[in-house]
Amino acid sequence: MRHDMMWAYLIHLSTHMWSDASYNDRNPLWYSKPFSENNNVNLEVWDETVKFLAERQYNTLLIDLGDAVKYESHPEISAPDAWDKDFLKKKLDEMRALGITPIPKLNFSCGHHTWLKQYNRMVSSPIYYQVCADLIKEVCELFDYPKYFHIGFDEEVERKQQDVEKVVCRGQKLWFHDLFFIAGECEKYGARPWIWSDYFWEPENEKYFLEHMSKSILQSNWYYDHFMDFPDNHPKRYGFRIKTYEIFDEMGYDQVPTASGWQKTVNLHHTCAFCKDKLDNERLLGIMAAPWVFTTETDKYRLFDDAHRLYIGRKTYFPETLK
Repeated sequence: MRHDMMWAYLIHLSTHMWSDASYNDRNPLWYSKPFSENNNVNLEVWDETVKFLAERQYNTLLIDLGDAVKYESHPEISAPDAWDKDFLKKKLDEMRALGITPIPKLNFSCGHHTWLKQYNRMVSSPIYYQVCADLIKEVCELFDYPKYFHIGFDEEVERKQQDVEKVVCRGQKLWFHDLFFIAGECEKYGARPWIWSDYFWEPENEKYFLEHMSKSILQSNWYYDHFMDFPDNHPKRYGFRIKTYEIFDEMGYDQVPTASGWQKTVNLHHTCAFCKDKLDNERLLGIMAAPWVFTTETDKYRLFDDAHRLYIGRKTYFPETLK
């Protein structure tokens, strides 16, 4: 078993991923709230969560940055309460001192790019490419040239955008063109691009994905429900979502499976069991918890709960990775 596995956790600095700036009460998603110009991160909860993760020997923190940084290259996208870069650097150094490596995330999916402000209406244009390149360069410098850079690219399908005012879904060739452009910008600064893998779930994308997806891109397939045998014709294709882990393993993709208590709290434990039993150690680069709640006082114990549940799964199935 790899002793350098990433035991990773996703935390939100930006909350502007899902709702339109004009959003009112029409979006049924539980995590969507009336749009606020601020991201409203609770600093005390942030610090407590980082400490909680360190106590449970997490070694990687994936930070959803979005518009929550005062960018120098594009200050026009930064939220009013965005963190100053010097302050964020201080927080990154605090994590490193606790044994946690911070990894940046900017989601370039057309389904999760409210944070890009006016530029989310310019997808695949020369201006869009330049803005994306500028932000990646600035973030890589800010994070002292990280080993990985998560670029999102999830849920870019029409049904996931049914409640927003602007539906944008790139076709296969353009989706891959933009993916490789963004990935290439990360690679310029030594960061391995990392994505969510659900584009593969769509039946029309399976073959194209396997023919075109580069092995240099780290994959995070995700599944948040019970691990049980679903028939292939299950209406939500949950069985295929689980099978995706095994397909990627067979095809030689490096991956960091992602678990969450968002749907079922047992998922974090089950994900560890599945990874131990089914996946090749050499291609299993880590396992990640993604609680999908924001960094607020209200959700503090949900943040802790997912972190602790993955830790228990690790103790049970990967004890050799603990000190």
